[in-house]
Amino acid sequence: MSVKWGLIGASTIARQFMINAIRAQEGGEIAAVMSSNPERATAYARENGIPSAVSTLDALLKSDIDAVYISTTNELHLDQALAAIKAGKHVLCEKPLALTSADARKMVAAARAAGIVLGTNHHLRNAGAHRAMREAIASGRIGKPIAARVFHSVYLPETLQGWRITKPEAGGGVVLDITVHDADTLRFVLGDDPVEVSAFTQSAGMAGGGLEDGAMCIWRFKSGLIAQSHEGFTTKFAGTGFEVHGSEGSLIASDVMTQKPDGSVLLRTAKGEEQLSFDREDLYVRSVRQLHAAILGKGQPAATGEDGVWSLTAAEAALQSASSGKAVKIDPKLGSMK
Repeated sequence: MSVKWGLIGASTIARQFMINAIRAQEGGEIAAVMSSNPERATAYARENGIPSAVSTLDALLKSDIDAVYISTTNELHLDQALAAIKAGKHVLCEKPLALTSADARKMVAAARAAGIVLGTNHHLRNAGAHRAMREAIASGRIGKPIAARVFHSVYLPETLQGWRITKPEAGGGVVLDITVHDADTLRFVLGDDPVEVSAFTQSAGMAGGGLEDGAMCIWRFKSGLIAQSHEGFTTKFAGTGFEVHGSEGSLIASDVMTQKPDGSVLLRTAKGEEQLSFDREDLYVRSVRQLHAAILGKGQPAATGEDGVWSLTAAEAALQSASSGKAVKIDPKLGSMK
């Protein structure tokens, strides 16, 4: 079966990763791209070999497509996803699903009511490194997980700075950009849900408009595990990593909080050290493959709409904690959505 896609947003991420990921699937095809700027849509379609360019959502949704990939600025996601769901199109949406978790829940409810597949593009849970860590933890190789640390402070390239560091109304700032990913990756790797967060944010010189360009969070999980995460747009030389420490061993992963299937995972126990092997499949190819399977009724997206609600709720709680100076509970009502 072929799946015809429409791109909502003529974005950098679609050009760098998603177009190839869709075309890598058997029957995967990109039929159209939509940008509110007609010249941009036309140029983007020409540069990327896409047959049709449109400048309105209505024109895209009336065309012969089965699914949409949404990678516009964050404040547009909700209305665009709801319109696509109403038009009977399956949806893969960039994170965060919306600007608030309440709006993200509306999206999930609409998709469920319409029988539409809704996926959140949390790419990191598709990385072989994170799946190897999840498997090692689930099979008891580090004993009882006690603590975790995520290092995901990077330097935001000039080409991506734009609205992320200047527009609060567009959902800018490092928390909605990176903390959402870290919350999701922690949930996925640990097989556990966060219940409370305490966060500090900073403006270290890149972001304006009252936005944050750095954050440090401490998370408490349902199991009692505690985790810390560092997110940033301003550190050029930090490197990324993810550690999970248990009663019988530690997992130490380096260079894994990335869009590419890179990095290494070290397992350290009383027996010594072992480098875990894992597949190096493109993260986005895997994401699209699972979405195609879900459209065919086989399984579910790598990250569901419900997963997107969880990560956004966690990020919201982090922002609330940073502004109030207090630890904030992460909405337990979400438990029923798992």
